[in-house]
Amino acid sequence: MKNSVAVAFTGPSGSGKTSLIEKIATLLIKEKKVAIIKNDPKDKANFDVTGKDSHIFFQTGAEVVVTSPTRTTYFSQREKTLDDIIHMVKDFDILLVEGLKTLPLPRIAIFRNHIDERYFEYSEAIAIDESIQLSDYNIPKHITILDLNNTSQIIAWIDTHAKSV
Repeated sequence: MKNSVAVAFTGPSGSGKTSLIEKIATLLIKEKKVAIIKNDPKDKANFDVTGKDSHIFFQTGAEVVVTSPTRTTYFSQREKTLDDIIHMVKDFDILLVEGLKTLPLPRIAIFRNHIDERYFEYSEAIAIDESIQLSDYNIPKHITILDLNNTSQIIAWIDTHAKSV
């Protein structure tokens, strides 16, 4: 059995979570099988176009899988646990999770302009840019401070801290 690992990213809206995950995934995919889970807590995401078959099928309330020569997309009407999703995806080396701050995964909180200290409880590291003045905050000693613009440093932290799943 291969060793698959996972790490999570959290932070306020607009902090750069998606951009950071995209940069990291683009680098990691060269050598690893990468899976990404994004949480949409407010159900804002649009997954399909009204009137298309997949949208029509999804509106029935059914679980819907759309396959094509280049992709398979799974639309579910039911919430899935991390374990459920891992079981469905199965074949990955590293799982990057955006959101879901209560999952028991090593977590990097991303901040620009302001640090919301409520995230410290859920985070083992913070990634910040030059817009943050660290002297304005009381960062707990157990939290690693990472440079948001240094993907190599962040990947090195992930390699050391990601949790086996």
